[in-house]
Amino acid sequence: MTAPRTTGPGDAASPAFRHELYAYKGDSGFLQGAVSFVRDALAADETVLIAVGDDKRRMLRDALDGDSAGRQVSFVDTGALGRNPGRLIPAWHDWIAKSVGKGLPVRGISESPWDAATPAERGELRYHEWLLNLTFATSPAWWLLCPYDITTVETAVLDSARLCHPFQLSDGSHSRNPDFSDEPFRFDDLAPACGPGPSLAYGAGELAKVRAAVTECATRCGLAGARLQELLVAATEVAANTVRHGGGSGTLRMWADGSLLVCEFHDTGHIGDPLVGRSRPSPAQTGGRGLWLVHQLCDLVQIRSTPEHGTTVRLTTALY
Repeated sequence: MTAPRTTGPGDAASPAFRHELYAYKGDSGFLQGAVSFVRDALAADETVLIAVGDDKRRMLRDALDGDSAGRQVSFVDTGALGRNPGRLIPAWHDWIAKSVGKGLPVRGISESPWDAATPAERGELRYHEWLLNLTFATSPAWWLLCPYDITTVETAVLDSARLCHPFQLSDGSHSRNPDFSDEPFRFDDLAPACGPGPSLAYGAGELAKVRAAVTECATRCGLAGARLQELLVAATEVAANTVRHGGGSGTLRMWADGSLLVCEFHDTGHIGDPLVGRSRPSPAQTGGRGLWLVHQLCDLVQIRSTPEHGTTVRLTTALY
């Protein structure tokens, strides 16, 4: 399955968004590229937003100690977003808007937690990287460096990254990436369900049945309290979308996968917007809030949709 084609910013002579891959080896390689990137930004009087893991954050702080960074370098906390990559794009929108509002050009460094991510999360992180080109194609100009440690990142992940970054930092030089491609994104297949699990067909006027089925399965798996209520809100939103936009009826399947509870919805509708649920709704917007809310409530949201096979939405919630 593929997502719709998008023209990458690397096709433009002066792209507003410069999306750059940095393939490095080990901590010393990370510091060499990241510190140089930050110091170049400071020399150009640009502000820098850095979203990396705790270990890299400490290394960068120590390496930059003594530089007159002041308020121009900010370390942003991605931990508050949870593990769902679907929350990253609106967060970058917010961070960029704050910096642009101060009148400063912006650079960013973002390294995804590939080593700690599950296979399903890695697939959504790959999609997030591809979507960055689309969502920031018409944004205020900024430059994002994406480090990948080639000593730990899987070859398939790095190959995918090379395809969606129009630029690269290599051997100390910034240049066009010859491997960049604006071909449609190719999704990973959804992992098979863990056992048959309960299943429910539902239609108009049957959202209460959906909530009851989710409650029964989730309670049996040990989910309770606020986490259960969040899952019920998310499940209701997806089921309501099925009734409203997905042909009027759908099927719900549920199963436990270790410490995770999965609720999967399928209908015959088609979602054509690759950014659905990943853009913050505006206050004046009358619709399009359901899947945004679902992303905020679930630990992972996977959407697969084609005109031929309909739409599958998987909601994953950690049980503990």
